[in-house]
Amino acid sequence: MKQFRVAVLGGGRSSEHEVSLASAASVRAGLEEAGYVPVAIDVGRDGVWRRNGAILAVEPGRGLDGVDVVFPVLHGPFGEDGTVQGLLECLDVPYVGAGVLASALCMDKVMFKELMAHAGLPQVRYLAVRDETFAFERDVVLGHLRALGLPVFVKPVRLGSSVGIVRATTEAELPAALETAFQHDSMAIVEAAARGLEVECSVLGASDPIASEPGEIVLATGESGWYDYEAKYSPGGMRLIVPARVHDRVRDRIREIAISAFVRAGCHGLARVDFFVDGEQVLLNELNTMPGFTSTSVYSALFEASGIRYAELLDRLVQLALERHAAERRHRH
Repeated sequence: MKQFRVAVLGGGRSSEHEVSLASAASVRAGLEEAGYVPVAIDVGRDGVWRRNGAILAVEPGRGLDGVDVVFPVLHGPFGEDGTVQGLLECLDVPYVGAGVLASALCMDKVMFKELMAHAGLPQVRYLAVRDETFAFERDVVLGHLRALGLPVFVKPVRLGSSVGIVRATTEAELPAALETAFQHDSMAIVEAAARGLEVECSVLGASDPIASEPGEIVLATGESGWYDYEAKYSPGGMRLIVPARVHDRVRDRIREIAISAFVRAGCHGLARVDFFVDGEQVLLNELNTMPGFTSTSVYSALFEASGIRYAELLDRLVQLALERHAAERRHRH
């Protein structure tokens, strides 16, 4: 039986470089356990791809270093936003995860929310603010934002892992919060605070995906805190409770919305879908097409609790990538 070689891309140019390296190391170990031959490719902060320290050259249509599949374990801009996916398409190599359009769409929080709103899925109230608009119409923008109430969360539109996010509790804090977001992106999204539990659900598959058991995020700082970068990546910053402490019909609704969002966004392979749950009310927050991927990350932990081990999860993702590549190459362009 052939042992497939899987290139695992780790690192990247975004602020999530270190998180990606940790994910990539876990993925390589899991792939080896699943019977694959992992090939480590480091994507430097300078954007250069290297294997064993040597710069890797690529040619369109020629694949990538002779591997059978690519697993781009890259988070944030220049990795999770469709750019690397487009390069892999040009190389004509199978790869794990969402394609170009879905990756770009889900990375853009405003575009994703607008698509979900069109589909009628329940969401947190939000407004988008461009840096130029705020610079010339500051008072008008602040007036519009009052409709969201306080507190609000101000975020760069195209960034992950809670980087650049500010929780504004007074109107006076809003200008500085927006300026912080604008340091990372030309557009910010301002979201109304949601009450209740933070719940996450993992999705796996293609046209007929499955959803994991939903899990509840409990912060070490208690209800006064929020799920920021430190809470996500500091030891003891958060605790995952699986299954989430919600009614069975709410659990079913979470899984239903997670699958609906995954399919409507055109995702493939994997995604983690985040929610706010207050009693019977379930609000969709966002969808991550390449979430953190260590063996203890939320995405894999939720499927582990749902009966799918880490190595099996990786095997399914590689097979999905191969199936998609074969199916798409049957079409004429």
